[in-house]
Amino acid sequence: MNKEDQKQEKKVQGNQINVELPEEIAEGVYANLAMIAHSNSEFVVDFIRLMPGVPKAKVKARIVITPEHAKRLHAALHDNIVKYEQTFGPIKQVEDSPKFPMNFGGAVGEA
Repeated sequence: MNKEDQKQEKKVQGNQINVELPEEIAEGVYANLAMIAHSNSEFVVDFIRLMPGVPKAKVKARIVITPEHAKRLHAALHDNIVKYEQTFGPIKQVEDSPKFPMNFGGAVGEA
């Protein structure tokens, strides 16, 4: 590949991302709890399915991202929540959310 082709390829990659979504991933996985932990170099988000009456919950997916990407995710979620509420009205929150004593060695958040 010559230098001109490399410049063109970088330009296309900078403006467009080709994302492949495999069929088995496209179905999605249901989770109704998220546990978040972080270190100085990464955020770990565990998506968990908690079923009523079942004392054991399963982590259905774990995502590990950099602090910069965590901040971008936060901004994107906030933007999408605002748009959702403009369309469908306020999202109701239950104040009695479960509190879990799980700790992965650092500060823990819930969503």
